[in-house]
Amino acid sequence: MSAIQMPSRRQTLAGLGLMAAWPTRAATGDDAGQALDAAARAAPAEALTLLRGVEGRTDARRLDIGAARAGLAVDAALAGRPDDLALRLARTLGNGAAPDAAIRRLDRELAGLHGRAARLFDGIGIRGDTVGDRYRALFAAADGRYSDDAVGRTRAVGDMAATLRQLRATTPDLLGAVPPFCLDVSVRQLSAAEVAAGRQGYREVPAPGRPGGYVVDLRDVSRRPAWSLPSVVAHELLPGHMVQLGMEEVAPPHPLRLRYAAAFVEGWATYAETLAAPTFSDPRAALGHIHWLIFRVARARIDLGVHRQRWSIDQARARLDQWQGVPAYFATFDADVARIVKEPGVRAAEALAWLALVDRAPRAPAARRRWHGAVLANGRKRLEQLP
Repeated sequence: MSAIQMPSRRQTLAGLGLMAAWPTRAATGDDAGQALDAAARAAPAEALTLLRGVEGRTDARRLDIGAARAGLAVDAALAGRPDDLALRLARTLGNGAAPDAAIRRLDRELAGLHGRAARLFDGIGIRGDTVGDRYRALFAAADGRYSDDAVGRTRAVGDMAATLRQLRATTPDLLGAVPPFCLDVSVRQLSAAEVAAGRQGYREVPAPGRPGGYVVDLRDVSRRPAWSLPSVVAHELLPGHMVQLGMEEVAPPHPLRLRYAAAFVEGWATYAETLAAPTFSDPRAALGHIHWLIFRVARARIDLGVHRQRWSIDQARARLDQWQGVPAYFATFDADVARIVKEPGVRAAEALAWLALVDRAPRAPAARRRWHGAVLANGRKRLEQLP
């Protein structure tokens, strides 16, 4: 981890003027907190009764109560309509996401991403009948490959660390005032013991006085060309998960908000990739970025195709081949489809959370930075709670 000298939590929050907005974990013994705790132990209908008339005294607590009421109402409705996809989307995303409108939006996004990719492929001379074919050719090429040994893995970590240094410098320009501890993050590879134990990549979320980081899985480094990694750094580290989850470490949402605003977490990290993307000047790095976005949109579209349009497993698998070409490092096509079938609405909710942030973000840089601060303050939010 880096050797940045970190201020105390109180110094950090006071310096940013956020003491009131970021209650600490110890400051949860209020009446509203007790009502939320009781609601979390009750069945949805009873929990809603327990929260009737309960009001929060802070912005964070009001977000907790709003998310809890909305999510518990969805769960109460799902008891009688377990296959209602609109309710499934609303459970972790927020109210107002209609499945048919979501299908149309995702189809437009996928077409746009394919168009961007096709132009970049034309520029580097890679042809194919579909964008999936062209991505298969790109991944099969030698460009950016690391040797499958300790030297290659060390180079991959070094390249990710270089991207992280670049994004650490630009993150405040993208997001506005960021707590310094969120920037005190690093990247390393799985240890030999972790590889032997079969562990996958994981995050170490930063907090005041505690550095964070991303531990990347490079055991099959030949499947992770250099141009595929910059977006991983943006998503997993800065300005992605380490900022959003780091701020949540200081202002922890109630477990009910963690449950009922869950889609925001992946939505923010994917949105963060798009903020960082203009710094990826190499066309292959841009294609790597677009491939990750296609992965998010394609799995969301498969989610809605299977659960709304009754696509078969074979139809879903064939579309992933056509749209994406190469699976994400950590999810084969077959494994991803199987997971989507078991978790209706989850992957779609994550992609729609990202697109909701894109839609709401101001275009002027100064206004966008202020908006990012409001979006991140007090932790994750449902659609109806976004500024």
